[in-house]
Amino acid sequence: MSSRIAGKFREIRRKNSKAFIPYIMAGDPNIKRTCELIRILEDCGADIIELGVPFSDPLADGPTIQKAAQRALDEGVTLKKVIALVAELRLNTQIPIILMTYYNPIFKYGEERFALDASASGVDGIIVPDLPPDEADNLIKYSRKSRLDTIFLLAPTSTDIRIHKVARASTGFIYYVPITGITGAKLSPDSSVESHIAKIRSVTDKPIAVGFGISTPEEAAGISRFADGVIVGSAIVKRVVEPDEELKNYLLSLRNAIQ
Repeated sequence: MSSRIAGKFREIRRKNSKAFIPYIMAGDPNIKRTCELIRILEDCGADIIELGVPFSDPLADGPTIQKAAQRALDEGVTLKKVIALVAELRLNTQIPIILMTYYNPIFKYGEERFALDASASGVDGIIVPDLPPDEADNLIKYSRKSRLDTIFLLAPTSTDIRIHKVARASTGFIYYVPITGITGAKLSPDSSVESHIAKIRSVTDKPIAVGFGISTPEEAAGISRFADGVIVGSAIVKRVVEPDEELKNYLLSLRNAIQ
């Protein structure tokens, strides 16, 4: 199955470059601003956009994204509204869009209906941080049928068995979390990210993107030396209320650092 995400990574590899994957929370501070932010992200060189779905108990997220989720929930943003938002965005952009959502909203929505509706709206892939591949057979099945990429996470503590499972279950790319903590935690400069990525590459040729803990151009540049993509979330979410020119300058500094 060839997807818009896989196509983007092929394009990036042909250019001998790396993917810039920014994350924002859908509906923070409101849906209109999210549409504006998508345009800004694309104008500043984003290759793929990760769009958070607000949830009341975001276990993997630190305080910055938790607060963003709460602001979006206060605006009445739901999974259904995020899917509708993507359909609206597709009138003006073909950039690959991934939804990052917890499993509970998908379960309530219905796995098969969710996969169908998300794909029909123009969503390209999903990340469900609290759903391991061992428990995702149905969602994977429905996602494959709807041509929706399923992106699973690996961490420094992942066993060889887990690495093989995630490599088999992931399409689009594999998401490597270089810290054993929550979003927004500080990335340790002496982390062994490179050796862990090499271990993953020994069992798969699927692209590997690294997220969690990356906030500066220097950190992004360091990660991009050995990853196929760099994901930046909390540091961008903190800045969505800044004047657009300041936000653009920050985004461009990340884009220019990722080579």
